[in-house]
Amino acid sequence: MNILLAMIPAFFWGTTYAVTKFTLPDWPPILLGALRALPAGLILLLVKPTLPKKGEWQVLLTLGLINIATFFGLIFVMAQTLPSAISGVGMVSVPVFAMLYQWLIKKHPPSWTQALSGLALVLLAFVLFSPGSISLNPVGLAAMLAAIMCIVVGSSITKTLGSRIHWWTILTWQLILGGVILSLASAVHASLVPETYHSVITGFDARNLFGLIWVVGLNTALSYGMYVWLLQRMTVVDFTFGGIANPVAGIVCGMVLLGESFTQTQYTLMTGMIITSLLPQMIMAVKQHRITRLANR
Repeated sequence: MNILLAMIPAFFWGTTYAVTKFTLPDWPPILLGALRALPAGLILLLVKPTLPKKGEWQVLLTLGLINIATFFGLIFVMAQTLPSAISGVGMVSVPVFAMLYQWLIKKHPPSWTQALSGLALVLLAFVLFSPGSISLNPVGLAAMLAAIMCIVVGSSITKTLGSRIHWWTILTWQLILGGVILSLASAVHASLVPETYHSVITGFDARNLFGLIWVVGLNTALSYGMYVWLLQRMTVVDFTFGGIANPVAGIVCGMVLLGESFTQTQYTLMTGMIITSLLPQMIMAVKQHRITRLANR
């Protein structure tokens, strides 16, 4: 049951790209990031008021800069420059970068299963993203790689804070602090290109409102709240299975909202990437199940 619940936030995260391109086209990514982060953080603060301790502000500010300010900005750059399906599927490459980070920085070598799955994922991604297979915006691809690194580094920092700072405080204040950073950056950006922001304000309509409600309420406040709530009740491995809804949502929403279509070969490569990204977790779950069953005998 928890795995099915884990699919809910993963699904909403996967819709980010298509919903943004469909309802909020040409909005500045910095502004979108600020509108996504700060209101959601304030909503969570109202739900459960918390205040960081004196020695916690600096690390939460760093986390907000990486996990929220930089990551959210990059996500909306991807949403405006890459096909929704490619953005969703591309982000399943996170395990490969996390594996390399743990190996090179933390000196934790991957298992054979992780290494082989990572190699297969890289090969599939190389074929899918090659210029001969599909034409992609290089800015969007660069944003995707940077966003993946934000996830890896930000998750590593978050994990080290788990025993020192309450998870709700981490969740709420990284959104608030990251949102403040993005708001200040957006104000500077508006002073440099005021015509872009004037166009956003004067052209605001019901579709834009729907997009903001979706991105702020469902995509961020609800999804991040469910994410941290579920992690208290299930393992990270189990939660990962719910992540399959992310790229699937990106593919389906891209087809429905934007009319995106790909060749059969490209859909096959996307499916292969999704399955390959889940393979190490599936094997680990099977091993844990066997160990638990033997221990209960």
